[in-house]
Amino acid sequence: MINISLSGMLRRPKPTDSEADLLREQQELQAAGGQSTVAVVKRPDKRRGDAAAADAQDQRNQRDVVTIEDELPTLTPAPPKKSRFKQERVRFEDEDPGERLDRHDTHISAVLSRIIERDTSAVPVSLPCITGTAFPKALHRSVMESEGQERAPKGRKSIFARQIAAQRAKKEDSSASRHVSLSPLENMETERPESNVMDRVGGPVLLTGQGLGIANSGMETMKIHEENQTKLQAMSQSEILEEQRKLLAQLGPRLVDFVRSRRAQRTPGSESASGPVQREDFLNEPLPNSTSPQLDHTIKAQESQWDTMEEDEEDENQLGAQPPITEKELPIKPQKEWLHMDKVEPEKLEWTRDLPAPREQSTKKAMQARFDFAGTLIPPTKDLPTHLGLHHHGEEPELAGYSLQELFLLSRSQLNQQRNLAISTLANVLAKARAGEYISSLKGSVLSSLLDAGVLFLLRFSLDDSVEGVMSAAVHALRALLVSSDGECLDNAFSWLLGMATFPLLPTAQEDEDEDDEGLDETMKETTKEKEEKKTDHDVARQDVVKGFLKMQGLPRLRYILEVVRPSPRVVLDILEVLIRIARHSTAAATQILDCPRLMNTVIAEFLPCSWAPATSQAPSSLYGLPVALAMKLLRVLASAGRHACARILNSLGGKEVLSRFVVVEPSEMLLEAGEALRCSTEALRLFAVAASYGQACNLYTDLYPVLVKRLQAGNWWCASSEAVLPLELDPIRALLVLLTQVTQTAGCHEELQRDLVSAQGAECPPPPPVVWSHVTGLQPTVISSLKGCVRALDGPAQMSSALILLPSYLLYMEAYYSQLCVQSSFQPVQCLQELESLTSDVLLPLISHQAMQNITSCFRSSSMICNPRLSAAGGDVVSSLPGLDCSRMKTTSTIAGLNSPLPLPTALLYLLNTITSIHKGLIKKFSPLILSDSVLSYLRSCIGAMPSVSHMSAWILCHEHHLLYLLLRLAHKLVSVDPEVAKHATLFHQVSLALVSWLLPGSEYQAHELMSVVTFSHSLLPEGVCGEPEMAALAELQLKDRTSPTVGALLRDALHHLPSIRGCYLTHLAHMESSVLSSRDRYLGRTPFVSSHLLPELTGPSLPSDWPFLPLISLYERMGLSAGGGHQVESLPAGSVQSVTNCLQWLLVLESWREQALTAVPPVAKLARLACVFLCSSDLFLERPVQELTWVLFRRLTRPAQLEALDLGSPPPGLASFHDLYSALLAQYEAVSFGDPLFGCFMLLPLQRCYSVTMRLAVFGEHVGMLRSLGVPLQQLPIPLEKFTSPMEDSLPLLRLYFRALVTGALKRSWCPVLYVVAVAHLNAFIFSQDAVAEEVEAACRSLLRKTYYLTDEVLKNHLLLFQLPQQNSELGFSTYEQLPPIRARRLESIVGTEVKGGEK
Repeated sequence: MINISLSGMLRRPKPTDSEADLLREQQELQAAGGQSTVAVVKRPDKRRGDAAAADAQDQRNQRDVVTIEDELPTLTPAPPKKSRFKQERVRFEDEDPGERLDRHDTHISAVLSRIIERDTSAVPVSLPCITGTAFPKALHRSVMESEGQERAPKGRKSIFARQIAAQRAKKEDSSASRHVSLSPLENMETERPESNVMDRVGGPVLLTGQGLGIANSGMETMKIHEENQTKLQAMSQSEILEEQRKLLAQLGPRLVDFVRSRRAQRTPGSESASGPVQREDFLNEPLPNSTSPQLDHTIKAQESQWDTMEEDEEDENQLGAQPPITEKELPIKPQKEWLHMDKVEPEKLEWTRDLPAPREQSTKKAMQARFDFAGTLIPPTKDLPTHLGLHHHGEEPELAGYSLQELFLLSRSQLNQQRNLAISTLANVLAKARAGEYISSLKGSVLSSLLDAGVLFLLRFSLDDSVEGVMSAAVHALRALLVSSDGECLDNAFSWLLGMATFPLLPTAQEDEDEDDEGLDETMKETTKEKEEKKTDHDVARQDVVKGFLKMQGLPRLRYILEVVRPSPRVVLDILEVLIRIARHSTAAATQILDCPRLMNTVIAEFLPCSWAPATSQAPSSLYGLPVALAMKLLRVLASAGRHACARILNSLGGKEVLSRFVVVEPSEMLLEAGEALRCSTEALRLFAVAASYGQACNLYTDLYPVLVKRLQAGNWWCASSEAVLPLELDPIRALLVLLTQVTQTAGCHEELQRDLVSAQGAECPPPPPVVWSHVTGLQPTVISSLKGCVRALDGPAQMSSALILLPSYLLYMEAYYSQLCVQSSFQPVQCLQELESLTSDVLLPLISHQAMQNITSCFRSSSMICNPRLSAAGGDVVSSLPGLDCSRMKTTSTIAGLNSPLPLPTALLYLLNTITSIHKGLIKKFSPLILSDSVLSYLRSCIGAMPSVSHMSAWILCHEHHLLYLLLRLAHKLVSVDPEVAKHATLFHQVSLALVSWLLPGSEYQAHELMSVVTFSHSLLPEGVCGEPEMAALAELQLKDRTSPTVGALLRDALHHLPSIRGCYLTHLAHMESSVLSSRDRYLGRTPFVSSHLLPELTGPSLPSDWPFLPLISLYERMGLSAGGGHQVESLPAGSVQSVTNCLQWLLVLESWREQALTAVPPVAKLARLACVFLCSSDLFLERPVQELTWVLFRRLTRPAQLEALDLGSPPPGLASFHDLYSALLAQYEAVSFGDPLFGCFMLLPLQRCYSVTMRLAVFGEHVGMLRSLGVPLQQLPIPLEKFTSPMEDSLPLLRLYFRALVTGALKRSWCPVLYVVAVAHLNAFIFSQDAVAEEVEAACRSLLRKTYYLTDEVLKNHLLLFQLPQQNSELGFSTYEQLPPIRARRLESIVGTEVKGGEK
């Protein structure tokens, strides 16, 4: 402790004194010879019990003592020591320390197993030297310092290290003296005339004899050396070269370096002994008379690689051990006048020297990623100046930049600036990682690494920081983590067909069910809410980042920042974007935002005021009290989550007043920056449109009708512009048209709801909207006028882009108007038909034939997400717990998501054409050129066989492409019956419809229902049924020679005749999707009062499975309760089950015959498993005549050569754990109810082919050997070649023994089971006469079986086993036999049995 005693009244130093004043006063004090007023004393430790020291301390305490009581600053821990070994080890956070200890703490048995004991029986035992001391001599520091002062290496080393180094140096001297004494032997070795490279080594280089523990260890090492020399002399040059090559291939670079270092230590002594002979390493020196230049080249290549690695290690060593800094190298020279600087301590001034330049690594060793403050990745070899602030005292001070670990550490610093800097840098890294800028440079995912490290928790903690700068940086980083560039694409698609509907951004990977709930009753199982409450924040965040942030009470903190802190504009915008992203997550997340106390009230009151002062600058210092477009967008996204959320916004939060305020005022009169005013007006109209899509805020429409009509009439101002118009200026017009479209659809539902309300008689029914059809009839003339202006503007180069952007919105309004007009009581058919004819001739036909439209259709194939699955590949850093749309990459790789997308205009045009043709059927043929366009037909052909991948990034754009395909097919189906040219492509349209049914995503169930009702089962799209195709199919099946069953042609004709009942069967089995179909229908047809939400169902894949043609079979199988295994089914089938299965099999026959491409997505093993349901559903279903006939044909098609090659029973079928489980159920069912049915028997024989797993054959001949008596499938009826069962030879010894036992015991007879009889005989014959080299056990079994076969009493079986030649499926026996035993087989039989076998014996 430091005490300062005051003994005089000298002047104290003042804060204003300079260093010169202090030095002058010190010189005056020294010149005067005065005594210092400050005495530094050391207080003794009272704990030692020294009484005198305690008394002295008490006396000093009686004097005036000033104690420094200021709180000492916290000490920054010193950087950890570097370890070369630690850098090479990789450890994970979740790694168990016990497992790591077990892995490194090797048991002593592993060490002892490598010890090779040397024979020391002939070695004399020498006792240790006797000394006069009982213990070894102790080492004293003074002695060791004097002895090892010259020996110890220079550098900073501890006393202990210097002692060890001195001992080693002393031992090296003693060993060198021993080597010198052996120099005559070395001269003898090197002076031999036939000496080679190994002779010139002159004694053992690696062996020293120190570990032998005997007195004459030197002689023993020389003896070993002489033995080695003798062996080398006896070897030829080629053998030496081969051994040298083996050594170089086996030894690692470190071991070679060790050998070289040992040889280098021997070089001076050896040179003195052997003369001026150049001595090189024996691994490098070429052998004399070497004739292998290729080997020399290989050796040099390996040596160059090792040299490169050694240079890297030397550079690391040189970098880590630099000489200590000298006084001359100090950047600031210490002056003698400075206090306590008379002695320079270099080790404390190491940090002041210049950093070494970054070294270039020759190897491909991975290095730690480092980033600058902007988040840019810094190359490890880039030398940046230090004034940038990127160098710091980390593990690698010479490298610029910060690693992620260092940023995490810096973010918890006590200094505000360091925390702010670290979190801001992390925000930039997150933004660049989401954009995919690190994919090509870094190994692994940066975003996943940060989330696993807990960046979400770090940002949540930083939001609670009391410093506003750190809080702002945390908000910016949170925005970079959660928000991607999705908003622009979704905003652009808002005016497309069904553009309001979006998928919730929920993670697709769901957690498996808890094992604790297995076997419990449904009432005892925990609910989903209870499971969520039990999860920790870490578990929730690991599965869903947004849900984890909500669980950590992130919304109240954001509300506090907005309400109390009132941050800068950038932070406000970031918070609003974060809230928008959370609202897109799910309906539950949007509800939490609305439920958060005072959050939405603060947003509306502060950023959507009804009155505000004009902004004083383009970039105001505060957004409070000014309208913000993002706040309006937040209301719109929240309203899209559900009609109840929209009602809360309009009624409870004052949304109607906000809408009326921002809809009435023109953007130019909002006293805001022009771009922000346009965005505010656009978002207000979009929010109004969302409310109208629920049938809400319609009274506001009637109040603002004059304003809306005025803005609609002024919407053609851009046509008179000579310059191109910005898309931002067109957004309010598009939003206005979407609003009017929704209002028109709502008005069209008024009469229907009024009728339902009258007939409901107290039942629950939505009330009629306040807007009626007469409120919207005045809009149609203005819209038609604007539509004609847009078509004319296509001819102007400046207005073409604007016209293409606005045309879809005008066309969609016209479709909504005419679709609702035809259901109104005031509908006038004649006037409507005249209007449609005028619209077709003036607008639609010119638009279809325009070059701009042709250019758009030519882009279908190149921009399609279906035809180009690579476009849906993630371009950024994507993690499963944080899904996004990744629109930025989609806009750069394709035009399908941008303003120039080829989707909205053709989709809107086809939507209108389908409505017009359903009203005026005489106009259908006029639209044939659109379908017969080469680009459209080429696009449809490309869709056949495509396998689009579904993800959050591709799903939203795939939905719009599915709408385009659906409308194309609907129009094509109408044209097939009226236009022969279109009918030529009927097969193409049918193939696309079959593919589209299995592609449609959740939310498109109505389109799937319409396709199956109208297109998929249509006679007009199956031209094969009327052009002789059934007869051709019958001719193709003639080789089957099955006279009893009807031909395939007859079955196909019957299937075509029953297409309506087949369609009804499939629609009946889709009844479980009724609620989804109705919800999708209301959204698609614009029945606004019935729409509940614009958030589509959760994205889990297509609505229908790829094997939907098997759906009736699978449904019946699941309903009969046999999914857990086979067995006899005693309950009768439900009514209509036979007809349902028959219809399913008929449709499968049609697809397999004429639309085989439609089932390519279903693997053959899945087809086989689905067909097996015919036998598992019931005990007698497969015996029904139509079912058996159809199943036979399908089974024969499944066993064609190409199909058999693709049939892989090793991979589990979809929905099953393994095929073996299904086969076990089939075995049990066959034994119970088969009655020897050949069809069922063929199904049982198929998996017994030699190419499939032996476990199924073992199950038949082991557990179910009794079924062999009834498995009587004739050889001629087996549709599979017999060679598939007999070749190659069976190698399973247990199965061969089961074959032999079944034959000998009579369980397997040719009359009972001819197929497996041939199989067993063929495999046993090949085994007992096999000449291949096998293991002793197999050879013994082979001899035993041959001996038993020879002594069989059943002569027929004996002759079959001995004289089997080849399988012949068409013969009566099933195989051919030898007339007599071939000589080679006779000799083998004689050698084993030991009996003379006559050549003529059979």
